[in-house]
Amino acid sequence: MSTVLFVVTGARTLTLSDGSAHPTGFWAEELLAPYRLLVEAGHDVVFATPGGVAPVADPASLAEGDAVALAAIPGLAAPRRLEDVGAFDAVFYPGGHGPMADLATDAVSGALLSGALDAGIPTALVCHGLAALVAATREDGALAAAGRTVAAFTDAEERQGGLGERAPWLLETALRDRGVVVDAAEPWADHVVVDGPLVTGQNPQSSASVARALLERL
Repeated sequence: MSTVLFVVTGARTLTLSDGSAHPTGFWAEELLAPYRLLVEAGHDVVFATPGGVAPVADPASLAEGDAVALAAIPGLAAPRRLEDVGAFDAVFYPGGHGPMADLATDAVSGALLSGALDAGIPTALVCHGLAALVAATREDGALAAAGRTVAAFTDAEERQGGLGERAPWLLETALRDRGVVVDAAEPWADHVVVDGPLVTGQNPQSSASVARALLERL
């Protein structure tokens, strides 16, 4: 049995390019599907957020029954502070636009990711969860994931998904500009990329597939 650390956004809004506040949080499916698969396989899941704030699901992500299912997850409503996390065997970052608002600039999360990648610890991120890679930098400012190949929410999906040019920045472009190789599939395709210990998924449709790939490495 392994301990899997879920690093979840604590953000509730994303400031758009026009200055307006867009309600956000984590994407429900991207947390629920991997959580269920990992727990069913016998692994322990612990949750952490920046500052230990209780995370919220993006209202747009909630399908019927999701709110009840999320409320029943032990520890989700009272996560650990990122600064206080202990040892873990794998780490998982769900998406939603929230990570663009906090994890993309969180130094504690960035150091955690850099350390996990350097140590070869299985590290999985899905959709906008990959925004956390922007904060995982070396002393020279280069990204720890530079040169690696990932799947991430694409610019095309951002435009099709509603925010479009109102997004404060585009994840695919930001990763490419920092030296990360983005393997982009067709919009909304279930697409997973594995590069050493790094497992990444393109969108919500990839959530369960990312979790299965992570399970293979535990």
